Amino acid sequence: MKQLLFVDDEPMVVKALERMLFGMRHEWTMRFAGSGAEALRMMAETPADVVISDMRMPQMNGAELLNEIMQRHPKTVRIILSGYADEQLVMQCVGGTHQYLSKPCNSETLRSVVHRALAMDEWLNNDRIKSLVSGMKTVPSLPSLYFKILKELRSPDAALDRVGATIAKDMAMTAKMLQLVNSAFFGLRRQLSDPTEAVAQLGMETVKSLVLTIHVFSELASEGVKAQIESIYHHSLAVATTAKKIAQSERQDCRLVEECFTAGLLHDIGRLALLTNLPEQYAEAVAQSEKQMIPLWEAERAVFGISHAEVGGYLLGLWGLPIAIVEATVFHHRPDSSQTGTFSSLTAVHAANVLEQNPSAVAALLPQLDQAYLTRVGVWEHVPRWREISAKNQAEALAT
Repeated sequence: MKQLLFVDDEPMVVKALERMLFGMRHEWTMRFAGSGAEALRMMAETPADVVISDMRMPQMNGAELLNEIMQRHPKTVRIILSGYADEQLVMQCVGGTHQYLSKPCNSETLRSVVHRALAMDEWLNNDRIKSLVSGMKTVPSLPSLYFKILKELRSPDAALDRVGATIAKDMAMTAKMLQLVNSAFFGLRRQLSDPTEAVAQLGMETVKSLVLTIHVFSELASEGVKAQIESIYHHSLAVATTAKKIAQSERQDCRLVEECFTAGLLHDIGRLALLTNLPEQYAEAVAQSEKQMIPLWEAERAVFGISHAEVGGYLLGLWGLPIAIVEATVFHHRPDSSQTGTFSSLTAVHAANVLEQNPSAVAALLPQLDQAYLTRVGVWEHVPRWREISAKNQAEALAT
């Protein structure tokens, strides 16, 4: 049975949790800690598969605890419970937390989130994926600039101007970011030349995503496959922009809107990894796709045993990105295989990835919208509006 550890310093809350989760005792072995220090002692004795911590605790708050667990037990799924008043504290656990849950949280929501997290964890512990990735010569790492931005975001007085100043120290990153910010994808009314102003216009989450994406693409760039990499890059940015606008059209909250953008940027990272490390096998997959008239991801499975979606999800999981972004990457071609039943970044990225394909390509080779999944989520009727969003994005990109 999976080990769950709940951390809260309020005895009455712990008792309430025990009562609320009593019906799940046959699914999980549950333990309860009253402080961060006690939780770390319990983890040292028997590491938990999932840790769910309250945010506000004395001596060591939830953000500090989960960041410590990330260092000591990187395989543990880390979930924070936070109230709306905790926004400043939440910023401290960027990178250390896989998922946020808002208070109050009922047992069904908690059960669903934990099952989803454990399913992803088990799914990505695939020996074929591990073997393939471990044999790659070039696998991008998280950039030092990304860590500096994370550190700034975690500080209690996080400031946009300091993030801008940090980016400005890396001239190559500054040039690439300003190029992107001033492109048609963001639709700004005037040209920007200052990274601090770019951060203010786009917001920290979008900038953080761009820093990570620019690094990944530059790390994997090679002359032999440069044109293909550029194609994937532009497709990823188009998917990110459309996914974000789809989420906005669905009136989702700001955090989910930004998450959709990040997931869109990173959804094809597995294609980059396969293309740059195993170009001959990747070319074979492309040839099989065209010869057999099947989508590329299916041909990849025939050649590699897995597709770029799983490879990408594994990499993002190693980096500790939020579960929802990993899930959007793994399932963007077959979302009905996921355990999600509501609108999420997976919904937006799946739709955007299909809608942002080259219309002149052979139809049989293009990914298709998963009607069963979109119906289950309750958004199938919204597809015509999403098509208009995508068409407008493409028209604006062509006009520049």
